[in-house]
Amino acid sequence: MMGVFEHWDWQPPARFQRVTSVEMHTGGEPLRIFTGGLPELPGETVLQKRAYFRDRYDHLRLATIWEPRGHADMYGAVITASRDADLDVFFLHNEGYSTMCGHAIIAITTLVFDTGLIARSGARRELILNVPAGRIHATATMSGERVKEVSFRNVPSFAYQRDQQIDVPGLGCVRYDLAYGGAFYALVDARPFGFELIPREFNQLIDAGRRIKHAVMATSRIEHPFEAELSFLYGTIFTGPPHQSGHHSRNVCIFADGELDRSATGSGVSARAALHHARGELPLGEPIIIESILGSAMTVRAVEATQFGPHAAIIPEVSGTAHIIGRNEFYLDPNDALGGGFNFR
Repeated sequence: MMGVFEHWDWQPPARFQRVTSVEMHTGGEPLRIFTGGLPELPGETVLQKRAYFRDRYDHLRLATIWEPRGHADMYGAVITASRDADLDVFFLHNEGYSTMCGHAIIAITTLVFDTGLIARSGARRELILNVPAGRIHATATMSGERVKEVSFRNVPSFAYQRDQQIDVPGLGCVRYDLAYGGAFYALVDARPFGFELIPREFNQLIDAGRRIKHAVMATSRIEHPFEAELSFLYGTIFTGPPHQSGHHSRNVCIFADGELDRSATGSGVSARAALHHARGELPLGEPIIIESILGSAMTVRAVEATQFGPHAAIIPEVSGTAHIIGRNEFYLDPNDALGGGFNFR
């Protein structure tokens, strides 16, 4: 079969816009990192760059994250040069733009040091990233010249509202907590719904997660202490018992417009660590391992207590692994009526 293309030298027409990417996953959760074809983004801060992209080039998010090039659960990262960090990064998903993404931090750090994008040496290599939620310090633990594991210290994370309840259409009375780990989440015990947090439940989890998110959004005012653009509910996290001995728990995050995170969710486990610490269930420095719906895992610990505006907070440290799985060169044909993207959820 390969002989058919041995002397093939086709090049795309000049009318095609080219967008290139590296494809990765962290614990099963995809990440599309754009490497070429996007416009220059002016701005002094990540939020300014993100706003410029959102206001002028959102059609590129739709074309590369939605079908036919992506899917309802695709996730992306735009990386730019930084004036005061190693990289500025913002994130794309099916609904728009997120504030923080732990699985992306783990993947980007892996990409940087596995491929030599930034030259560093030593068994532990540091990377500083600016993201919409703040400044992230990541560390790659190396095995030779390959990344063995990545850990990152997240932005201050805190319990926002505890022991709440709400009537959710189709579900009845739902008890939840609100916590922040770079994004705001409603945290819900999965057991009253009979969920085991396993792959065959994915449709039911998406439906229930969206119902809870919309009900909470309709009744709860969420305010980030410093940045209005971060003042919104990002998703619902269902929590339950672990499936593997020695692990703390399992969770599934439903975020954006019903995206189901295949990983344990880096910002989500940060929010959970803050909530457990606030309840006296997680001492500083004690690591816990949290499973995803696939059984992949992230480790999180509260490394420091701090104050974040009016909130008693922690600095979480999250660890996990990522893998490079391929490269893409996408073509955007202006004559393709469906090439601008469509989404089925």
